[in-house]
Amino acid sequence: MQPTRSPDIDTKPSEPPYMNLILQTPAASPAAPGAIETLAALAGASAPRAVGPHVWRCDDARCTRDIREAMATQSLAAGVDAAFVAPASRLTDFGLLVMDMDSTLITIECIDEIADLAGRKSEVAAITEASMQGRIDFTESLRRRVAALAGLDAAALQQVYDDRLRLSGGAEDLMHALRQAGVRTMLVSGGFTFFTDRLEARLGFDYAFGNELQIADGRLTGRLVGDVLDANAKAALLTRTRDELGLRADQTIAIGDGANDRAMLAAAGVGIAYRAKPILRQAATHVIDHADLGAVVRFFS
Repeated sequence: MQPTRSPDIDTKPSEPPYMNLILQTPAASPAAPGAIETLAALAGASAPRAVGPHVWRCDDARCTRDIREAMATQSLAAGVDAAFVAPASRLTDFGLLVMDMDSTLITIECIDEIADLAGRKSEVAAITEASMQGRIDFTESLRRRVAALAGLDAAALQQVYDDRLRLSGGAEDLMHALRQAGVRTMLVSGGFTFFTDRLEARLGFDYAFGNELQIADGRLTGRLVGDVLDANAKAALLTRTRDELGLRADQTIAIGDGANDRAMLAAAGVGIAYRAKPILRQAATHVIDHADLGAVVRFFS
């Protein structure tokens, strides 16, 4: 398989100087007139051709560091997701996709919604945001947030799952395409097994991992069971599973949205920042700001 990380022809002359440029917009918010053509011209590419609804491809885009930086700025302003992809890359080239749960696979932060039922959402959500931005150590932040849930009826977990949890757009399409391509899937979350277990069964993940909330007499104790699944543990699970499957690093994809996903994205051949915090965008090979999770499939079609 061709390398999936965008090459820099200024510093890596051995890598191909031309890439596919994939441009995507959400169905509900089409690009401004001329935006797609302008972005193609920025990469020195020929006229873009439509390859699907709200998806365009340029086969001969240049991919220097300067072009990538300019593309990131201009595509964000234009409401377009732009990705440089090696010409030979196909979804079937990959063997493992690892995905975060909260604000990635699903639209909510489960712990914030649980805290809302305890009357402490603003307090807990502020800690969640600081952790996702990388301003607070994840393990410290998680223990503080879980402690705020002490005494809450455990039935609140099912209430959040039933009434508030929603899949991110394109999640089911992505999972279907991965199964069709023979790609194994892993859900790995700093959130809770109550939710990862149910999503594993619902969507057909091959593996699922999370942190376990301690429950006694039907109520949350404000503590966790066992060690915290943090950023390093996420990356370790990706690496261990990759090795068990006999895959190379460039045959893996990771998707996340916050600071706790940095190590996981760094361990993958393709690291995708989905609606992500700035600290994670800097570590990603691809960024999805506007399209849904189905954009991942369209990168490699």
